[in-house]
Amino acid sequence: MATTIFLLIVAAGFGLFLYQTFWRDKLIRRRPFAPEWRAILVKNVPVYQALEPREQTRLEELIQLFLAKKDFYGCGGLEMTDEIRLTIAGQACLLLVGRGWQVYPGLMSVLVYPSAFVAQREQRQEDGTVSHGDHHLLGESWSNGKVILSWDDVTSGGRDFHDGHNVVLHEFAHQLDGLSGATNGAPPLGGSGHETWAQVFSDNYEDLQARAAQGLPTVLDRYGTTNPAEFFAVATEAFYERPSALERVRPDLYTELQRYYRIDPKRWEREYEPPPRQAPATPWPNKCD
Repeated sequence: MATTIFLLIVAAGFGLFLYQTFWRDKLIRRRPFAPEWRAILVKNVPVYQALEPREQTRLEELIQLFLAKKDFYGCGGLEMTDEIRLTIAGQACLLLVGRGWQVYPGLMSVLVYPSAFVAQREQRQEDGTVSHGDHHLLGESWSNGKVILSWDDVTSGGRDFHDGHNVVLHEFAHQLDGLSGATNGAPPLGGSGHETWAQVFSDNYEDLQARAAQGLPTVLDRYGTTNPAEFFAVATEAFYERPSALERVRPDLYTELQRYYRIDPKRWEREYEPPPRQAPATPWPNKCD
């Protein structure tokens, strides 16, 4: 009798696992995607129009999963709307179009400020002392399941999809990186590609540092010289927004990123009229926990 009860409990647990892992997600993905949602993507994520129909469908399904599983919070007086949620989810899920159905499993919530926000950071001086300073940020990715974004920069980055700068792609690349257990520029790769990845990324990271020190032009933002994690995030921005240029000057890096993201964004390259640049607003204090 006890054995039968135990087996029933195990079977029920396994059924619940299957439902939560597969069936529920499948039902979420198959929800109708509202026409007004597509209009938001066309407006704020115009690269959506360059995707093949099957890629558009997959992106929409990923967005459904993202919206169902992540909490959004407006900070600094920002009222949360479908436009904000759709725009962020649409850009974040571009990184997953060629991958599986896992939608940032370590992420729980997205916090959004109207514009750039202020965060206090410790700075260690050469003499060993530690000082505190304010930093004006466009976005942050935390290992405790949070991403913080500036709405102004989310929209400008999404609408101008060929300048190589996109705060959503950058911060969500950090989320993918952290799935390995450490945010260090080496996301989970699977298979036997770790040695090649490490060599290619190390060579390109050092080359970017050298070129930046000499003041030479580079397709990658110089912020990528900060550390390997920032290099991976910056390389991801360039891979999606300036793929042809990246492949031309750093073909080995492009190849590694193409293998990882399982997509070739050169097919998406289209010219868009970027939105008018506005003067930056006064940064908001980071008090939204």
